[in-house]
Order: sequence, then C-alpha cells, then structure tokens
Amino acid sequence: MSKKRLKGIVVSDKMQKTIVVKVERIKEHKKYKRRYKVNKKYKAHDEKGEYKIGDKVIIEECRPISKDKRWRAVGKIQ
Repeated sequence: MSKKRLKGIVVSDKMQKTIVVKVERIKEHKKYKRRYKVNKKYKAHDEKGEYKIGDKVIIEECRPISKDKRWRAVGKIQ
C-alpha cells in the first residue's frame, strides 16, 4: 500500500523538528453542487529545520512519530 502525499503551505515553524502545514482542498456540496474550500492543518516532521513559513511543501504519511505527528516533510515545491 502506497503512502499518501499531500501538498500544502507551511504556516508555522516555531517547534523543534516540526512544521505545521495547511492543506487546502475543494469539496462540492451534495445538494447545491457549489464548490468550496476546506483547510486542514497537519503537523509534519522536519528533521533539519529546512522549511520556513510560506514554503510550499509535500508531506508524506509515515509511522506515528509523536502524539500528533504522523506526517513527514518530503520536499519543497517551486
């Protein structure tokens, strides 16, 4: 089974080895068919501290690293 990958923007890098990534996706209302944006924040592991606020990053699902962290930062998007 392959690991899920998501694209998002770093909104916080204040923790040690952890970044908070906001992932935005578009949903459609079942009845009215209107599309709307939904945001969710994920805590991701950043071993070297290389990602800063505003960077677009790819995060990948991994084993639980801590109570909240189940994602790992894989790379930066231009």
